[in-house]
Amino acid sequence: MSSSSLNHTATMADKETMVPDAERRRALIGSAVGSTIEWYDYFLYGTMSSIIFAKQFFPSDNALVSQMLSLATFALAFLIRPIGGVIFSHIGDRIGRKKTLAMTLSMMGLSTVLMGLLPNYAQIGILAPILLTVLRLLQGLALGGEWGGGVLLAVEYSPRKKRGFYGAVPQTGAVLGLALGNIITSLLSASMSEEAFLSWGWRIPFVGSVVLVMVGMWIRNAVGETPSFKKIQASRSSAPIPIKQTLQFHWREVLIAIGAKVVETSTFFLYATFTISYMMDHGFARATILNIVLVCALIAFPCMLFFGHLSDKTGRKKVFIGGSIAFMLWIFPYFWLLDQKSVWAAALAVGVGLGIIWSSYGAMIGTLLAEAFPPDIRYTGMSLGYQIGAALVGGPMPLIATALIAYYSGSYVPVVVFLVLCALVSIVAVGIARDRSGLPLDE
Repeated sequence: MSSSSLNHTATMADKETMVPDAERRRALIGSAVGSTIEWYDYFLYGTMSSIIFAKQFFPSDNALVSQMLSLATFALAFLIRPIGGVIFSHIGDRIGRKKTLAMTLSMMGLSTVLMGLLPNYAQIGILAPILLTVLRLLQGLALGGEWGGGVLLAVEYSPRKKRGFYGAVPQTGAVLGLALGNIITSLLSASMSEEAFLSWGWRIPFVGSVVLVMVGMWIRNAVGETPSFKKIQASRSSAPIPIKQTLQFHWREVLIAIGAKVVETSTFFLYATFTISYMMDHGFARATILNIVLVCALIAFPCMLFFGHLSDKTGRKKVFIGGSIAFMLWIFPYFWLLDQKSVWAAALAVGVGLGIIWSSYGAMIGTLLAEAFPPDIRYTGMSLGYQIGAALVGGPMPLIATALIAYYSGSYVPVVVFLVLCALVSIVAVGIARDRSGLPLDE
């Protein structure tokens, strides 16, 4: 065999035979740690919007109005996430995944710390909610760019036959970030008086996130560029304007990605945000609610890894659609159990819903979207679909659910109908998608 033939064979070899295991492990750890920190910062706002911000930044004579204003700022960040996705994914597809992730992690950390230092409405008046909203929008920009890069750091380093498992790892950052925020909030709530926590104690998790960001930057700094992006650099085949290429040639995949995201995002914020305010309205203590969500988020961690592994054996579509159907069957019992006002019934409701059912499709969404796009516009395509889906129903979900229950005199049936429709949209979208499980990622 000639020298040129040997070189061609080496070039076409599967990347899993060319990437050292130690480098792959560093990428996986960097993806998981960075994702956890980003989601911790992002979800901390969601938790506090349910229990703190209504009184501190949006005071009014009507408690419902204050709560809805607080949840509205939570939703606003989702509207700007697609913009962050376009901006940072352009950098990621053109300059590199690693540089982009450093930018997004820094922006998220700075915004979160400043929230913890922000004076409230009683101190600076209307400027307080305005500044809080601006910082929340910066969080949205950062997460819009972080998610795609974090997933690609894992997926583009993965062996072909373990891509589902690798893609599930950064997705666990959502539940680990949620759990970390709830752990810290619960400990603070239990270790100080209610007055102290409402006055200044809630600020500690925000300011303390600077330590987590420094750790995340240090870990990610040890990880190199992904094999897929190195191939793009070597062949000089990067898209000149990734967003243009995506919308011109891959609009169908973007629409499928948006549809797939609908059930994952709407149900996650059902469990992680809306359930907190719903249970508080039904007489549960704040610490009890946070502990339930914490335990159920920790249950979700191994479940997501299991479903990621299962998808490598059976295919992404089967796992995703099966989980979506399971959700539709569970949503009525979910609200019925919450209405029993029993701690054990509530724990069962959230445990099955978040810990097991959500984990099935929550573990799939990153890998499913990464496999749908070619490497030169992959960051842009998957980020655009994911973030638009989140903006349409994820962020507004707690606000929509609160408004529906208020309008229909406390009945949760309209919320159930809304969520079932979300699941049906995703089932259709994933059903018409091509399942690329086990196929080469970049070919």
